[in-house]
Amino acid sequence: MTSGLKQLMVLCGGIAIIVLFWSYPVMYPLKLLVVFFHESSHALMTVMTGGEVTGMVVDRDQGGHVVSRGGDRVLVLNAGYLGSLVWGMLIYLGAVRSALDKALMFLLGLGIMVIAGLFVRELFSLVFSLLAGSVLLVLAIKASMIINDVILRLIGLTSMIYVPLDIYSDTIERSHLRSDAFMLAEEVGGTTLLWGITWAVVSALLVLLTLWLGYRGGDQDEDQSEV
Repeated sequence: MTSGLKQLMVLCGGIAIIVLFWSYPVMYPLKLLVVFFHESSHALMTVMTGGEVTGMVVDRDQGGHVVSRGGDRVLVLNAGYLGSLVWGMLIYLGAVRSALDKALMFLLGLGIMVIAGLFVRELFSLVFSLLAGSVLLVLAIKASMIINDVILRLIGLTSMIYVPLDIYSDTIERSHLRSDAFMLAEEVGGTTLLWGITWAVVSALLVLLTLWLGYRGGDQDEDQSEV
């Protein structure tokens, strides 16, 4: 079996696991983690553009919000969906294209806990964030490289797959909701549907690019290891 075929089988296997178990409780923590990535992207962009975050919430129903003052409103609103997509891309590519899975897992767990400490004040959000970060830290320290690699790939794939689905649900299927796209339309013009379609197209292209880079990178890594 060629290395390219192995990479393709691993990718298809990961996607199949996510799709098959999407509606089952086992995916619930991963879905909440993606919401955390979404809201933390809003929060980080607020701070990066000179604003102040007074609270960040990830709720039980897989929703969330950030309470803030100041910052560049347009960049902050764009940061949610696109930011969580970037989280997924970096996590997935980091797992596929490097042998630093345990270090990446450790940094991810630590980053989640730091962000929670900086921005989260609501009890459920804080408990989930600290628990998720702690689990990832334990995996980084105790679990094998292979286990860390598999989990990082699943986290990255879930975040990437979730984003276009969430965009469709929030901005296209239910365009009446006061979503990020709805508020962006109020700020700069256009419609909720227009911003939703734009984000959906951009996210789909970035997901495909990431999968291709992961496939090519993994192929090259295996070829080098066999020399």
